[in-house]
Amino acid sequence: MARLFIGLMSGTSVDAIDAVLMDFSASDRLIAHFSQPIDPELKSEINRVIAARAWPQDTATLDQRLVEASVQAIHRVLEEASIRADQIEAVGSHGQTVFHDPEGAPPVSIQLGNAREIARTAGIPTVGNFRQADIDAGGQGAPLACAYHARLFRSRNEDRAVLNLGGIANLTFLPSDPSLDVTGFDTGPANTLSDAWIQHCQGPDFDHDGEWAKSGTVNRNLLDQMLEDPYIERSPPKSAGRETFNLTWLRTRLARHGTPLAHEDVQATLVELTARSVALGMQAHPGSSAPARVLLCGGGSNNAYLVSRLEHAMAGLPVERTDAHGVPSKWLEAMTFAWLAKQALDGEPANLPSVTGARRAVVLGEVHRAK
Repeated sequence: MARLFIGLMSGTSVDAIDAVLMDFSASDRLIAHFSQPIDPELKSEINRVIAARAWPQDTATLDQRLVEASVQAIHRVLEEASIRADQIEAVGSHGQTVFHDPEGAPPVSIQLGNAREIARTAGIPTVGNFRQADIDAGGQGAPLACAYHARLFRSRNEDRAVLNLGGIANLTFLPSDPSLDVTGFDTGPANTLSDAWIQHCQGPDFDHDGEWAKSGTVNRNLLDQMLEDPYIERSPPKSAGRETFNLTWLRTRLARHGTPLAHEDVQATLVELTARSVALGMQAHPGSSAPARVLLCGGGSNNAYLVSRLEHAMAGLPVERTDAHGVPSKWLEAMTFAWLAKQALDGEPANLPSVTGARRAVVLGEVHRAK
């Protein structure tokens, strides 16, 4: 009997809600997928909230608009598969993170896109607020995809790493020895700084294939200064977001550098920052030797120049997209939240204390029934 779940994911770029329809009855089968663009005006308002940290009282309207966009994505992915809403066990909705501070007072992670309202409007049980249970158990609340990476990609034949290149880069280490823990953490910025810089300088949302960065020259002094950031030097468990790495962070370091740089040289340096901070993260993993290969996912896996710099920084370690292992890299994060919804309905823990630093394994997410 089919076990159908929908996963929704909106990442740091705030450009779209990715929706997938999964069947978990026998294996993890991706049935359908759809990407619902986020209205540019809504995106601008969400980015304003993130930058200003104006939450939660300022976000009621934005929250409802993201609920509406989420429900549209649900309807479209159901249409793609010719599946009825009443055939779906649950939706797992990550929501749009506007603030993440697991070490604050109180520790918190806030997402727009009220799961209760999604359940009510779509008529499907919806699981949301996935991060808070891990935070309440003393963890970072992130990264949460590591358990699903282990489910899909762990091998008894070789050690592997999964590298997600979203706004923030995160690594999952998958040892072949089943007695060893899966580990992982956010290494630092992936696309968030380079996206912000090209938007600031030229207007486009991102640097297609890294062509603009490729035209510049890395400034070693600026790169060294960036790599001295306390977050990059910190030991895991750790997680980051746009609260840590943003345009203000970049401007502060450019001011410290003093000498004006060509805009394309800054972009080239930001790509190198991603590559080098990931390579440093690889060196920090607890294994005695480097993984046999690195599997890439997330939007940055499509950036040919970034991938080439990663390969160089990791000294020739084989790098390939998860597509080569039967899992579309574009949809992996949304697939993760469909699986997390299944775990929540089944009452099964889904965090990894070895990743997040939580005191114990816990069930993630709050289940809201359709009414």
